[in-house]
Amino acid sequence: MAIYSLRTTANREDQVFDFIAGNIQKKGLSVLSLIRPHGLRGYIFIEGDSLEDIEEAYHGVPYARGLLLKPLKYEEIEHMFEQARIQMNIQRNDIVEIITGPFKREKAKITRIDKAKGEVVVELLEAAVPIPITVKLDSVKVIRREKEEKENE
Repeated sequence: MAIYSLRTTANREDQVFDFIAGNIQKKGLSVLSLIRPHGLRGYIFIEGDSLEDIEEAYHGVPYARGLLLKPLKYEEIEHMFEQARIQMNIQRNDIVEIITGPFKREKAKITRIDKAKGEVVVELLEAAVPIPITVKLDSVKVIRREKEEKENE
């Protein structure tokens, strides 16, 4: 087994990743893992049993620019896989701003937090009818705390 680096067009890593994943499933290739490290632009790592299967996986994929022929050792990229610890400084009834997705820039109130899934349930403040919406924890930023509101009153 070997890990190879596939060069991609910068900021197109997700599209290339999806195309390759589809090719692997359709063609039944012997590719063990497909890795797209967060923060690394222009590269995807592919681990497989044979170089032929790896080359077949990205053949004809738009934005795939070519394979670096020297295989990598796991130790060289291991630091990219360490889990980041997200400090959960969010509480129920906090007022947040949604920073990604279709509700971007909307203000909302936290109604429930699911730390295990990394999700929060919010209700949009400016909606006519309060509808609960589930978003990822990293898709919101706290702009006001419930405690601060009570202190100001």
